[in-house]
Amino acid sequence: MEFYQRDRTLQPAGYTPIYKTSVARSPRQSLLSLQGSLSEVTGPVFGQNELGPLDNDLIRNYAKDGDPIGERIIVHGRVLDENNRPVPNTLVEFWQANAGGRYRHKKDTYLAPIDPNFGGCGRALTDENGYYFFRTIKPGPYPWRNYVNSWRPAHIHFSVFGSGFAQRLITQMYFEGDPLIKECPIVHVIPDEDAINRLIAPIDLNGSVPLDTIAYKFDIVLRGRRSTLFENRLEGN
Repeated sequence: MEFYQRDRTLQPAGYTPIYKTSVARSPRQSLLSLQGSLSEVTGPVFGQNELGPLDNDLIRNYAKDGDPIGERIIVHGRVLDENNRPVPNTLVEFWQANAGGRYRHKKDTYLAPIDPNFGGCGRALTDENGYYFFRTIKPGPYPWRNYVNSWRPAHIHFSVFGSGFAQRLITQMYFEGDPLIKECPIVHVIPDEDAINRLIAPIDLNGSVPLDTIAYKFDIVLRGRRSTLFENRLEGN
């Protein structure tokens, strides 16, 4: 049950000086590819009983005395592998800034105010078809000290566990039409234009709730698996 080798030509290089804060933590030596152990290719396993009823509703899961401020949105899509097969029962975690562009984190000192009714994080479990969804507030852009006037486009962070630790993916989702995407140094470290486009979620009016919530569709593709081993051939049947 080995996973396919990652195509590192689609991934950002380890050393990317235009993304300044990454330089100090970039690897000093070439990465090694190791065969996955049994625990890395077969776990973890999650169930619905581990999630709370509001875990995938960021509009309500931290609210104290009302709804958070901002544009109400739905984010939905499917988690698939490279063979276009759904990845069921996998944990999808997400976290983000509020509508003003500020995270609920003690080290975030951006002057935008904290929203007392917005925590900015949640999680969902994919169904048997690999489908997930959550409600939230559209995050705002925020400045950061990369250059004198650098701004991050609005984005949501994702962590997807997959069916094995070796399949885990941490990524970001951007929003269709955001002019800051093409200005962002972090986006610029991705060497493939098609890969950048796959990080941009298009508006999905068919998935929207009229007079309430706009939807964005974001499919996530994880590493694929080879088929079941046959006569000790790693390539499968």
